[in-house]
Amino acid sequence: MRWQVWLWCWALALCGGCQRQQPQRAENVNAAVAQESETSGADKMSIKLTSEVFPAGGLIPAQYTCAGPNLSPPLAWTDVPAAAKSLALIADDPDAPRGTWVHWVVYNLPPATKELPAGVPAQATIMGGGRQGQNDFGQIGYGGPCPPSGTHRYYFKLYALNTQLNLPAGASKQDLLKAMYGHILDEGQLLGRFGQQ
Repeated sequence: MRWQVWLWCWALALCGGCQRQQPQRAENVNAAVAQESETSGADKMSIKLTSEVFPAGGLIPAQYTCAGPNLSPPLAWTDVPAAAKSLALIADDPDAPRGTWVHWVVYNLPPATKELPAGVPAQATIMGGGRQGQNDFGQIGYGGPCPPSGTHRYYFKLYALNTQLNLPAGASKQDLLKAMYGHILDEGQLLGRFGQQ
């Protein structure tokens, strides 16, 4: 009888310990989801993403930044997998003083889409299909480079997904990363740079 009481107490203590660890485990899972979503296609990187207004690693012209009219730059891509059901785009700045700053979130672009023109309107939906999320300026659509000092790197990352995403317009980058988890077929990226004069 005594061993049964001891076993019951031990199980109760163990279960309580599990409950205490649950929030930490949830945080770890969320971090792993975001990390995997952001990098799962990194070993492929077959999609070729380019812009006619700046070369890979080159300077982004002022008209596509806060130093000008702040238009979204024209982007074009090739080599999207035939199995893709939608495309998503994230543009961000890893050199921002408070951590990575999100400049553009786009998702549910039709897989046949080959480009985004310059100056995509800052509205919830994109003509021809697709939705825009919220950037870290707190706005829907594109917010151009606007570094406080120095020259920053700006990564435009295009993802080919095997599904359409059930996300409303105005979703955040984190919302998109979680929704893309396990659905990334391939990706491509373009690096641009900009610094205040």
